[in-house]
Amino acid sequence: MGRMMPEGIQVDVVGLTKMFGTFKAVDDLTFSVQPGMVTGFLGPNGAGKTTTLRCLLGLITPTAGTTTIGGRAYRDLADPIGTVGAALEAASFHPGRSARAHLEVMALGAGLDPAVAGDKLAQVGLSEVGDKRVSGFSLGMRQRLGLAAALLGDPRVLILDEPANGLDPAGIVWLRSFLRALAAEGRTILVSSHVLSEVQQTVDDVVVLSRGRLVNQGKLADLDSGPRGVLVRTPEPEKLRDALAGEALSTEGEAEDGRIRVVGGTPEQVGHAAFVHGVELHELVAEASDLEKTFLLMTEGAVDSVPVADLGGATTS
Repeated sequence: MGRMMPEGIQVDVVGLTKMFGTFKAVDDLTFSVQPGMVTGFLGPNGAGKTTTLRCLLGLITPTAGTTTIGGRAYRDLADPIGTVGAALEAASFHPGRSARAHLEVMALGAGLDPAVAGDKLAQVGLSEVGDKRVSGFSLGMRQRLGLAAALLGDPRVLILDEPANGLDPAGIVWLRSFLRALAAEGRTILVSSHVLSEVQQTVDDVVVLSRGRLVNQGKLADLDSGPRGVLVRTPEPEKLRDALAGEALSTEGEAEDGRIRVVGGTPEQVGHAAFVHGVELHELVAEASDLEKTFLLMTEGAVDSVPVADLGGATTS
């Protein structure tokens, strides 16, 4: 029998505003992150993602609004390390220390049994290099070690800032399945990224920021709700256009690869029209969705240049 998992924890950001001098990094931001799923926290560099996460973790004080984890501010959590695990930006490691030693020191500082270090190294696939110095680690290996550190207390909430950065394709596939497995246990997973393609096969929900403001929150599939076309390849393009016109379907010229894009119909409708009118088809496919294009359009022109003096050295990505 599997172990009983505690009740899920919801994360809430309500009316959050953060000013750095005269610069408003986050502007009246409100969203929720539900347990049992992976939520993508998306937006271009400079959109305010890291600032929001730092407010959530009590690292900086909001100018206005609240951030809570299970209804409590981070500083008021009875068991912070067992509630929230976080990896923000590039983690710092002592170059002369091994991965295992790094985790053991962190565990001791948090009041945990240092033996947990071995379990977490195994969990993120670093057991074979656990006794090697971190100075020799690649960026991807450092990312995994940062994730192991975030998991030391077996937290119910996991907050990760750009976790796919530095991972090779195999590492990204591993991260995807790893996070989804954690979410399946009822954990609350919030993953920030400025590249939708890195997380689109991982996340369930999305929270999209632009200039510190919320521009979209909901299911990832809702970003892809626009109309798609049907791509057709035929040696009889004019005959196909006439056939489709008879079925009230229109085309948008011919692509560079010779395919015709049909709008306002399904592959089944296009195939039927071609069959009825005796048009030879060599290819018939539904047009692939372009979530990245939707994301870019949603956040287009979102990032202004930010004076360093206004930020006071803070990160606003």
